[in-house]
Amino acid sequence: MSSEKITGHKAIFLFGPTAVGKTRLLSDFFSPFAEVVNADSVQVYRGLDVGSAKAEKEITDKIPHHLIDILDPWESYNVADFIHLADIACSGIWQRGKIPVISGGTAFYFKHFLYGLSEAPQSDPEIRKTVALYIRDQGLSKAYDYLKIVDPVSADRINPNDSYRISRAIEVYRTCGKPLSSFALPTTPRNDMKVLSIGLFREKEELKERIRQRVDIMFSQGLVDEIKKLLKMGANPSWQSMQGIGYREFMDKVYENDSKKSIHNLDNLSESNLEEIRQSIVTNSVHYAKRQMTFFKSFSDVRCPLDKPG
Repeated sequence: MSSEKITGHKAIFLFGPTAVGKTRLLSDFFSPFAEVVNADSVQVYRGLDVGSAKAEKEITDKIPHHLIDILDPWESYNVADFIHLADIACSGIWQRGKIPVISGGTAFYFKHFLYGLSEAPQSDPEIRKTVALYIRDQGLSKAYDYLKIVDPVSADRINPNDSYRISRAIEVYRTCGKPLSSFALPTTPRNDMKVLSIGLFREKEELKERIRQRVDIMFSQGLVDEIKKLLKMGANPSWQSMQGIGYREFMDKVYENDSKKSIHNLDNLSESNLEEIRQSIVTNSVHYAKRQMTFFKSFSDVRCPLDKPG
């Protein structure tokens, strides 16, 4: 798609932490004039419905959603893929006379969709494979420690559990011998896009309770059965999709180097085991929401300030 097709067009960013209430607002307020472009790195996967809290059919019937259920769970997806596909989706939305609302929880997707990617070298499939094997064999913690040595600035910006961004930063260093943080990021919007940024806020304790409720709903809607289906497909911790919160907690608990053994472990989880996983999902979601808030507060010209109600 040529950049000329999207020059100067309007878009809305709707962001906020996990469980803040973005989906309901999209349905209630934006449906008459907008379509949604999903900016969540897990909802792109088919079969990851319950754990990623995809919008219900009644909502997607009311307001079209793009970039949902576009990949199989073993496929990879990165920010460059998102930008490319979001550009295509937005072009179609503008042609239909509507406004795209980019909405989701993967914070850096918003930043790079607006400003573009850094000048860092393109991904090299062989080096990416080497780095993936290194992380698999040595563990994510050791890979993060390595990143702190070769690129401490990037390591400080990246969460220790963010396997994709850790892998990418190591990959850049292995490709060119320079840290990812040394490459400049663009500072002006791509294609002169006109963006209205809307941030949603809830008080900390209220947000925690909403996250707890969401996790309870996931379990009642069949999250365990969804994990079992994925294990039958061959799901393992090396799949990018299995790094999502709600999935990696199960992988950490039940996965062995064999699908049958992993399914057996899942089937034999005790109530206390399930409660432990449930609490891990809640805790990790709360920590993730805090990181999301920190990032979203850094966005300029947000119409609904994230540091106070209103």
